[in-house]
Amino acid sequence: MIDYLALMLVNMAAGFGLLASYLLCCGNETVARKWAAPFGTVGFVALAGGLYMSFTWPLIGSYNCAFGEMSVLLGAFFAGTALALAREWSPAPMGLYGAFAGLAAIVVGASIIHLKLTATPLLAGLGFIISGAVGVGILPALALRNGRGWRWAVALLAILAALIWAFIGYSSYYMHLKGFQEYKPPTMTEKQAK
Repeated sequence: MIDYLALMLVNMAAGFGLLASYLLCCGNETVARKWAAPFGTVGFVALAGGLYMSFTWPLIGSYNCAFGEMSVLLGAFFAGTALALAREWSPAPMGLYGAFAGLAAIVVGASIIHLKLTATPLLAGLGFIISGAVGVGILPALALRNGRGWRWAVALLAILAALIWAFIGYSSYYMHLKGFQEYKPPTMTEKQAK
């Protein structure tokens, strides 16, 4: 069994922290290009992990949909925003993509709470719902020239999402290290059987 969900969660926490920092610090379009590499890094990790999870289903049940597909959407948003920043284009059009991805995250979060999925359904569900609210709010936050208050509100939601995902992600690292202490890859167990 391959489980790299903790990596994806910490990457998501980093992404929301990065997004909050960008919204709070980067009212000046001339320095926006400097943010392309960090946005691209988050996008790469989220896309790679999310696509692999979506195609191979390494986790039990519907967790692959919730975490894999949402990671793909997050990764696509960050990768597209990185490209826009690197080319010195306005990232505002990516806000439209973020709004659709955000609505999907809200649906996933409500479903996690309703279906009592994960070890902490309320916290994970709220994490997705708050992340979704960031996605929905990112369009006006990026598009409004004089929307400083809106940027601050979305940034605060992004910080809250980052804290939730960081808590779940770092806790998951401990649980994975504890739970996989005795794990042996199939290649090792085959050799021992011979």
